[in-house]
Amino acid sequence: MKIAFLFAGQGAQYVGQGKDFYENLDFAKEIYDKYPDIKEICFEDSKNLINQTAYAQPTMLLTGYVIANALKKGGIEPEYTCGLSLGEYTALAFGGAWDIDSALDIIKNRGRIMQDALPLGTTKMAAIIGLDREKVLEGIKVLDGICEVANYNCPGQIVITGDNKGVDFAMENMAKLGALKVVPLNVSGAFHSSLLNDAAKELRTVLDKYTPNIPKYKMVYNVSGKESDRFLNDILEDQIHSSVYFEESIKYLLENGVDTFIEIGPGKSLSGFVKRVNRKVNIYAVTDYESYLAVLEALKK
Repeated sequence: MKIAFLFAGQGAQYVGQGKDFYENLDFAKEIYDKYPDIKEICFEDSKNLINQTAYAQPTMLLTGYVIANALKKGGIEPEYTCGLSLGEYTALAFGGAWDIDSALDIIKNRGRIMQDALPLGTTKMAAIIGLDREKVLEGIKVLDGICEVANYNCPGQIVITGDNKGVDFAMENMAKLGALKVVPLNVSGAFHSSLLNDAAKELRTVLDKYTPNIPKYKMVYNVSGKESDRFLNDILEDQIHSSVYFEESIKYLLENGVDTFIEIGPGKSLSGFVKRVNRKVNIYAVTDYESYLAVLEALKK
């Protein structure tokens, strides 16, 4: 059995995430108690902050970090790790690229930079369902505005990103080209687009405050869909304004013998992406304490 941990991205967060791990595992309680501001947003969110990018990212990172370490303490470790956008940072933190204090400082700044990068209401993203990438690339050739591919998630699901004019025009094109669905996403900016080029430079000043370690686990990166020997800060600077090649990442893991995928964190989107690529592999999602116990039992058998 060869295992890959897949770490969820922003958008899957919800109030109450991680609370059952806090209530059942002493080490999880210790971690959350060390970061009371993040814990409050995860568990109670009295100020309705969890869906704002600046706050969503640290909550997702901390929750994914706790769940992955719970699996590790339960005797389950991956050979490979991979994450979707924000989830890449969670994977790196779990792999020891930085200690958790440093990882949270980086991701808090990343969330703030992304949230503040573009005037609110001027940009958008949309998921295109049911078109192959050639037709999507044809559809984003807009006459006015900016539209690019943010995420190649899996066959039949691609996310586009850009300014309002460009994305609106492209959404009309996608419908004409035969998309089954065109779904605007509830996000605060045109993430993974060239509109974040300046934000990438600002993020780099944050990343360079820390010297990253080589991750303990093999890491498959968003910007290439495979492993890389490039300096980590170079990769992460590119990631914020480049397409996410998640479908390629899944295929790379399969080509390298991974037969068991464990999605970590709120939501089950990544499990769905894996199924669209290959339904024959073992796919699990650990979203809460109950599913954690189920995965421990299943894999120990």
